[in-house]
Amino acid sequence: MPQYLVERHLPGITEEQLGAAAARAKGTTTAMSQEGTPVGYLRSTFVPSEEKCYCLFEGASAEAVERAQVRAELPFDRIVEARHLAAEDLG
Repeated sequence: MPQYLVERHLPGITEEQLGAAAARAKGTTTAMSQEGTPVGYLRSTFVPSEEKCYCLFEGASAEAVERAQVRAELPFDRIVEARHLAAEDLG
């Protein structure tokens, strides 16, 4: 399934709020998948000095990932397809 990076600007967000937002993303995507729209929350990386959060999702389309953001009431600046490369993938 394709992966998508969701970029968010979150000025003033606390660690507690960040955790709650991630939990909302996970809960919403789980519900959507059970309802027949395959989409999943994978992880987030927060950059405090820039007040930016980058969240990785998988989904059938960018539109499905966007619907998850709207349904979870999570703000976002953009959604782009992404490819993941990890050190262990390099041999």
